[in-house]
Amino acid sequence: MISNFDIGIDLGTANILVYSKNKGIVLNEPSVVAIDTVTKNIVAVGLEAKEMIGKTPEKIVAIRPLRDGVIADFDVTTDMLKHVMRKASKKMGFALRKPNVVVCIPSGSTSVEQRAIRDAVKNAGAKNISLIEEPVAAAIGAGLPVDEPVANVVVDIGGGNTEVAIISFGGVVACHSIKVGGDRLDDDIIQHVRKEYNVLIGERTAENIKMQIGYALIDHEEMFMDIRGRDLVSGLPKTITLSSYEVRIAMKEALLHILEAVRATLEDCPAELSGDIVDRGVILTGGGALLNGMEKWLSEEMFVPVQLAANPLESVVVGTGQALQFINKLQTAVK
Repeated sequence: MISNFDIGIDLGTANILVYSKNKGIVLNEPSVVAIDTVTKNIVAVGLEAKEMIGKTPEKIVAIRPLRDGVIADFDVTTDMLKHVMRKASKKMGFALRKPNVVVCIPSGSTSVEQRAIRDAVKNAGAKNISLIEEPVAAAIGAGLPVDEPVANVVVDIGGGNTEVAIISFGGVVACHSIKVGGDRLDDDIIQHVRKEYNVLIGERTAENIKMQIGYALIDHEEMFMDIRGRDLVSGLPKTITLSSYEVRIAMKEALLHILEAVRATLEDCPAELSGDIVDRGVILTGGGALLNGMEKWLSEEMFVPVQLAANPLESVVVGTGQALQFINKLQTAVK
């Protein structure tokens, strides 16, 4: 029996989402916290805090307490979760008192990392905590028949890491997790602009470049974008024009790492399931899957059909929430 107090949380590097069975997704905000360095108090959480990145006075710092899909700052993550659960309860219309929580974790996370996540969620006010692997949650959220003995291949490209998994009969048959995701692509763009133009740009500008003129390694019509940054020589503001071709080159190495992870996972696939992959193909989830031409590029490289999930950004949290009904069966449940 699922109560109103059962929620699913996708504790992502880039975004934190909360799912309630009755209300669906009740919260979707960036995993960013703004802190006053003098009083150590939290000034803002989520969207409001993300707006502050790179624009705060000296005593206020906007940080991301999650890196590469795991907790980098335990205390800040706990405080962020408390704020998130408070916001979620307001949107759900009732106070969340000691909810049962299912949290997704990267498939390659260690027992120490898992315990950190469990402790952070517990300190934020949860009663019972269950953990589910991200690729399994993504597959459930994408509507794949994970409990059937057929191969379901999921490529979940998140902010901090990419998870590639073959799921059959409710479990992970083969999996590869790499610490390459949307953040790495943004960083590569920042480094390219710095190296080629001697101009420093911020994370948000790099993310906008990636979303607007960023392309996977496919042929496309060249696009241009004017961007503003700080000239590292003169220290003055400067406007430059970037081409989608050079952005593609900047992201090439990281994209090839993702492709290699997909290939390595498919190589580990049992022979009996290989036929299913040819028929059923691969499902893309996560924010990185929205990169222009990602489906086409992966399909051409691997010679199997590649499809984008209906809601790639929400697949993991929807799957996490739907896993609530199997809460007693979850293999990774924390007692």
